[in-house]
Amino acid sequence: MNRLVVWAAVAACTLISACSSQPSSPKLDQLTQQVMKDSFTDKGIATVARLNQDLGQSACSSAEPPSDAVAQKVMAEARASIKQPAGGQYFGDWKAGEKLAQNGRGMTWNDKSAAPEANGGNCYNCHQISKAEISYGTIGPSLYQYGKTRGVTDLKSPDSRAIVEYTWAKLYNSKSYNACSNMPRFGAKHLLNESQMKDLMALLLDPKSPVNTQ
Repeated sequence: MNRLVVWAAVAACTLISACSSQPSSPKLDQLTQQVMKDSFTDKGIATVARLNQDLGQSACSSAEPPSDAVAQKVMAEARASIKQPAGGQYFGDWKAGEKLAQNGRGMTWNDKSAAPEANGGNCYNCHQISKAEISYGTIGPSLYQYGKTRGVTDLKSPDSRAIVEYTWAKLYNSKSYNACSNMPRFGAKHLLNESQMKDLMALLLDPKSPVNTQ
């Protein structure tokens, strides 16, 4: 037999044997997590604890989407985490909301504090919002004319209650309606405070906001 053919056969057998002896997928996940934990150290406000995944994160980190049962559990947990604003007041200042939407600062290791007051919403990184802004991401859907297209003409109208509560829920914990949403969980993870979320609510829903007037 040709020597080259023999060497090729030996190499193929070795490769097959190596592949068959690889750890299972769950074991590989555990090994990967351990490598990551061994590779990182606490630095400023960024601690190794960030590597610990909750149900929603672990369920959506797999190569396969979570089962319907798991997805429903993730969304149920997310909805249970939502706290409504004090006094039922959902709206702040849309001008402050626009500044938050443009601000991508916060939660980096060199920040002095993890206080929400120091963070921005970074909304334009994933969404179109105001027509005046020409630089925006497309990971998320366009939010331009968000309130107008949903029929919000009066912030105090009972008819707007459902969309107001839905929008608050999405800002507070985005997994409440989409188990594998990539959107930050601004309220649930204390990334923004209540006042800041009210300002973003106003930006999206106030009929006087440039989001709904331009």
